[in-house]
Amino acid sequence: MKKKTKIMLAAAAAGAILLPPAYFYLKNSGALHPGNLPKYNPENVEPLPQAVLRNKRIIFLGSSVTYGSAAMGNSFVEYLQKRDGIVPRKEAVSGTTLVEETVMGKASYVERLRFIDKNFPADAFVCQLSTNDATMKKDLGEVSSSFVKESFNTKTVAGAIEYIIAYVKETWNCPVIFYTGTKYESEWYPKMIDLLYEIQKKWNIGIIDLWNDEAMNRVDPKDYRRYMVNGIHPSKAGYLEWWTPKMEEKLVTLLG
Repeated sequence: MKKKTKIMLAAAAAGAILLPPAYFYLKNSGALHPGNLPKYNPENVEPLPQAVLRNKRIIFLGSSVTYGSAAMGNSFVEYLQKRDGIVPRKEAVSGTTLVEETVMGKASYVERLRFIDKNFPADAFVCQLSTNDATMKKDLGEVSSSFVKESFNTKTVAGAIEYIIAYVKETWNCPVIFYTGTKYESEWYPKMIDLLYEIQKKWNIGIIDLWNDEAMNRVDPKDYRRYMVNGIHPSKAGYLEWWTPKMEEKLVTLLG
């Protein structure tokens, strides 16, 4: 008798419930989360009758939260597209950092930015303040006195952010907006948010600060469990019902 079969029989005799490997994959991907039911799929969402953002062409740069890694590849980007009729260009790769370095073969925000179509007629550029930089405790750096993109130290968070802003202004000459995640256990991420506000004073960028948003932080605990697959990553319901309305509100304000 094969060893695997013996183990399964022994576990069965002991009354254990054996779950197939696919179960653990689905659980970790968020597929079994109640906030990821098919009813929350973008195709089941009704467009807003009077969408102020309709036909706004927006570039989104980010990592797993922008991608929607715990929501089957759906994030607020897809809901903005369906509800508001935006024309998105989504450049999101899970596990990547703002800081210019390759992590497990994945290019950073700064590196991937250079490959976005320069001829895309962007009305706005929205960038995620990456939680990966906080998790890895990347060097925060300092705000520079320069406005020349080649002068920034992209090996630091500050330098990477400033490079992205300078590159976007030079390439697309459109409003630049950074957004934060909602609150989770982290000592480093609030430091990055403080740094972002320092950079805002210099560059006059927009910030969608979900971390410090009082209304977002008053979410009902029951809803929170449905909205978040883990502390960082929303489910489809979380994006649709919790994040997207706030993104809409802020984008309308920032873009007029």
